[in-house]
Amino acid sequence: MSNRSTVTEFLLLGFSDTQELQIFHFMVFLVIYLSAVVGNFFIIVVIAVSNHLHSPMYFFLLNLSILDLSTVSVILPKSMANFLLNTTVISYSGCAAQVFFFHVFGAADLALLTVMAYDRYIAICKPLYYKTIMKSTTCIQMVASAWLSCVPYSALHTGNIFHLSFCKSNIIDHFFCEVPQLLKLSCSDSYFSEVAVLALSSILVFICFVFICVSYIQIFIVVLRIPVKEKQLKAFSTCIPHLIVVFLFVSTGSFAYLKPASNSSSSLDLTASVLYSVVPPVINPVIYTMRNNEIKTAMRKL
Repeated sequence: MSNRSTVTEFLLLGFSDTQELQIFHFMVFLVIYLSAVVGNFFIIVVIAVSNHLHSPMYFFLLNLSILDLSTVSVILPKSMANFLLNTTVISYSGCAAQVFFFHVFGAADLALLTVMAYDRYIAICKPLYYKTIMKSTTCIQMVASAWLSCVPYSALHTGNIFHLSFCKSNIIDHFFCEVPQLLKLSCSDSYFSEVAVLALSSILVFICFVFICVSYIQIFIVVLRIPVKEKQLKAFSTCIPHLIVVFLFVSTGSFAYLKPASNSSSSLDLTASVLYSVVPPVINPVIYTMRNNEIKTAMRKL
């Protein structure tokens, strides 16, 4: 690429450059990463080995845990290595890989959350047709589509970003290679092509969010008509965790990408990025297990 002659590596300066604080940040990120790995891996194992959890809802949850595990593994290990080794360097190709895989897993995450909303809609609003509509082959096709459709999207995103010329600086005011931060470094005429891709991304996110909202509006209408209180609570218990995860992911991600750009990174920028990139993989296992008696029962058996 033409910009390799200008920038061959980037410097990640999202946190303090004081060595003592870097060790502290390493320990914090290590605890966060291990929590995400253990929590999501445990859910994967529990669903895989428990025969009574082999249903569409838990199949989607298993894939969501795989995505969360992959997302956090794209950004945290490199940040932890930099903190531990007292360096800030990330190679040009390493930064490109971060952008590509982070967007593959992030977009697939949103697509899967949309599929999970559809699954709950069919289960609650059309229970007699559930087994006919949500067949195992259909579920596999949905998950495969969620994964594979995000690869060309992310390739377009990454290609647009690294086609730009980074001649202003190679310092990224962040702890990983985030697209808004990279755009600040560009002085290329093709800058607006990436803005167009970001606009397209916003439209796709909005469509998914509207689909999820419409699905749950119909779900709540049906649930509130159920005369038995216990059945109402059981239906809500399968929906509320999903809604919490969707709201946290969409709200923090939208804030990080759509807020007006500033010349320097702020604590608010870092907080928003941590909330949408690092926090969901950690708390999703907690959210889904706290209100799900079937998963808690399977965990006790293990």
